[in-house]
Amino acid sequence: MLKKITDSIIYVGCNDHEIDMFEGQYVVPNGMAYNSYVIVDEKIAVLDTMEVKETAEWLGNIEEALDGREPDYLIVHHMEPDHSASIGAFAEKYPDAVIVGNKKTFAMIKQFFPKTEIKAALEVANGDKLSLGTHELNFVFAPMVHWPEVMMSYESSEKVLFSADAFGKFGALDVEEEWACEARRYYIGIVGKYGAQVQAVLKQAAELDIAKICPLHGPVLEENLGYYMDLYDKWSSYTPETEGVAICYTSVYGNTKTAALMLVEELEKLGVENVAVSDLARCDWAEAVEDAFRYDRLVLATTTYNGDIFPFMKQFIDHLTERSFQNRRVAFIENGSWAPVATKKMLKYLEGAKELNIAENNVTIKSSLTDDNIVQIKKLAQELAENATSADDACAEEAAAKKYECNICGYVYEGDSLPEGFECPLCGRPASDFTQVE
Repeated sequence: MLKKITDSIIYVGCNDHEIDMFEGQYVVPNGMAYNSYVIVDEKIAVLDTMEVKETAEWLGNIEEALDGREPDYLIVHHMEPDHSASIGAFAEKYPDAVIVGNKKTFAMIKQFFPKTEIKAALEVANGDKLSLGTHELNFVFAPMVHWPEVMMSYESSEKVLFSADAFGKFGALDVEEEWACEARRYYIGIVGKYGAQVQAVLKQAAELDIAKICPLHGPVLEENLGYYMDLYDKWSSYTPETEGVAICYTSVYGNTKTAALMLVEELEKLGVENVAVSDLARCDWAEAVEDAFRYDRLVLATTTYNGDIFPFMKQFIDHLTERSFQNRRVAFIENGSWAPVATKKMLKYLEGAKELNIAENNVTIKSSLTDDNIVQIKKLAQELAENATSADDACAEEAAAKKYECNICGYVYEGDSLPEGFECPLCGRPASDFTQVE
């Protein structure tokens, strides 16, 4: 697929409609786009490669775009194989082209593709520039957005940011669909854990005059960029995007489901406009996680099961905490026939989540709904309807926390100080390799 982004920048990426699950876990009914770009100037740069199934089509796109010329550079922004698997094929076809990356890039090339021979390589540092003639690429490192080697590049003459996976989305480019829904599901599922790192990149981006954003997935963004920046700021600061309630439940014999749906009815009677309901045993879990992060209130409803909680709920909470779920009001509905402990267990699994405001009127059901339970559900609905989370208040304490960045991989620890004996959870480096950041 070829498309002119500007007179000098050409899209040479590919659509994939054969894929059913991205990264082996995210359902992609509208496929995926793997994006690659060419900048044509005195020197020619190809930006990023392709998933291996699309290698032949991609090389054909490049050849057509260059119209007899050969590329001088291959810029490798990100080493996940959906963007790097064709490095070897490119190097074989264009052996004189210089492969451009950073120190971590070339280490990963050796790990992923040990048989790939690179004739010429250029290792760049954060802030380095590469002139192509009238175009100049400025390299901006973005560690842990969402891999440690990730970098972006800003082309200053046409004000284009090549943003790696940031601002990407699920879905092929030949399918018309709203950007925000699949971009939100993509961001929260894949990048959501690394909010502090995304915030750091947004601060750098704020200093650039950007006219277009060219991500590695999804469409090129070129209108109302403030809208996309604002959403990324909300998502990466864990600020609720929309006032509303996400209700996520599991149910064995239908009684917990009945309670969850009754709560929906009560909330709607009270004028709560946005209520999203997910049956965790049957829904797309990534959609449910997306709703939990999108809205300011979350209700978890499940049964006591083998002295614990129902497996789908346990897995769901793990998905939340793995992605740094925080700054939300959370309520619980539990069901247990002889020893209900589901709320206690859910609270335990959420212990690591920051700034959660726990509801007062949580509901305990013993087998099936009673009149008292119905009263409890109405009280819970009233509480949830009256007490939307204040995003500013919820984030105030978080904003005041100190941050320490790993000098090796870019991981950011938040807290008053680094604990004694602390090691980076990503690269294992000690506290001495961390620097306090603003």
